[in-house]
Amino acid sequence: MAGGLIDLKRRIKSVQNTQKITKAMGLVATSKFKKVRARAEKNEPYINKFNEVIKTLALSQDAESSIYFNKNKVDTDLYIIITSDSGLCGSYNANVIKRALEDMEGKKVKLLTVGEKARSFFVRRGYDTIAEYVEVGDYPVYWDAVDIMKHAIDSYKNGEVRSVKLIYTKFYSPVKQEVEVLKLLPLEKPKDKVNREFEFEPRASRVLDYIFPKYLNNMLYYAILTSIASEYAMRMNAMDSATKNAQELLNKLQTMYNRLRQSSITQEITEIVSGAEALKE
Repeated sequence: MAGGLIDLKRRIKSVQNTQKITKAMGLVATSKFKKVRARAEKNEPYINKFNEVIKTLALSQDAESSIYFNKNKVDTDLYIIITSDSGLCGSYNANVIKRALEDMEGKKVKLLTVGEKARSFFVRRGYDTIAEYVEVGDYPVYWDAVDIMKHAIDSYKNGEVRSVKLIYTKFYSPVKQEVEVLKLLPLEKPKDKVNREFEFEPRASRVLDYIFPKYLNNMLYYAILTSIASEYAMRMNAMDSATKNAQELLNKLQTMYNRLRQSSITQEITEIVSGAEALKE
């Protein structure tokens, strides 16, 4: 009986310690989430306006002579996959990897991974990775995206891949984050029509050759920011759930401890009374 009480006390102490850790991790995630979310939201209007500029350029008469419209005659696709460096963020990484596997099925691919979880998963399974980036940090800068995207742009311009796709988690709200697949290259004519034509000096294709890499860099930077915001939103929810589950387990263990202790006390009283009665005889 005493051994059972000691074991329960140890389990209660262990769960209490775990609960303290999950609560602290939740608070840290909340603090980081607010900062990253603010940066992503500030960047979003800029990337939306950039999209409009690229669409306007792509609709111009001579835009298709730009190198970024080239359809390379190879059978390999390049995927940029963004995950986190660590776990304990719910299904964040699993969702990205699952979506990537679905989109890559039956294709010959090369990968550019961002985050330890993507790197370790795909390297262990023998995928061809042209670059692997880990520990980008919670607050990446624009030049991190430039360095990463350079590999993708060079592979496309050198004719090594026929397309470049980006797989990341887009943040919508603290309770909604969705994995998205975005085709970056080759550039395609938008289906939308514009009401008027623009004249460019120099030609639209030259302007596009100059500005499109900057658009890709900014798009990747935004994708990294919104992915990190999604990661911490899911981490907050995961730690909140873990803290609540720990409290439920504590309540059950405390009830078991109280019952076992009551039973132990009752047994001791019974033994004392029985001993006293035996002495009377």
